[in-house]
Amino acid sequence: MTRPYRIATTADVPALVTLVTSAYRGEASRAGWTTEADLLDGARIDPDVLTADIERSRSRVVVLDGDDGRPLACAHVADAGDAGYFGMFAVAPALQGRGTGDALLAECERIAREDWRLPAMRMTVIDVRDALIAFYERRGYRRTGVHAPFPYGDPRFGIPLRDDLRFEILEKRFEP
Repeated sequence: MTRPYRIATTADVPALVTLVTSAYRGEASRAGWTTEADLLDGARIDPDVLTADIERSRSRVVVLDGDDGRPLACAHVADAGDAGYFGMFAVAPALQGRGTGDALLAECERIAREDWRLPAMRMTVIDVRDALIAFYERRGYRRTGVHAPFPYGDPRFGIPLRDDLRFEILEKRFEP
C-alpha cells in the first residue's frame, strides 16, 4: 500500500537529519548503495540549512513516513526560478533498491511540473558518483557538463576525504 507523502515541518528536523545521515555517512550508510562514506565524513545536512529549506517560500521537504511515524525517505524540492531544484534525497538504507526513491523523485518532479509549472528539474551531484549519476540518467536526467566547486572548508556539508570533489549539474526537461 502506498502511503501519502507529507510536507516536513521544523519539528521534523532532528529525525530528518538522522535519516539523511544514515543514508550517506558512516557505517550505517554502507547497508545501502547511496553511501558517501568513502568520500566524506561528518554531517550530510546542517539542521539550520534544513530549517531554512522548510521555512522558505516555494520550497518543500517531502517526507514518506513508516508505519511507526518515523521518516523512511525524504527529498527537498524548490523553485529555483527557471527550473525546480532537487536535493537532500535520502531513503533509509534498508529500503534502497525497492522503488521508494523512484516514487519520491516522481512526486518531487510532479510538484515542480504541475504545482509550480516549471519546465525542468536540476540537481547537483558529486561528479565521481558514477552509480548515482547512472540512476538519474535512467530516469531522464542528463549531465550538463556544468560543474560547481565542492564547499571545502565548510563542515556543514561534510569533511572531504579526497581533494578532487566537485559537483556536476544534472537536468531533466519536462514534456510540454
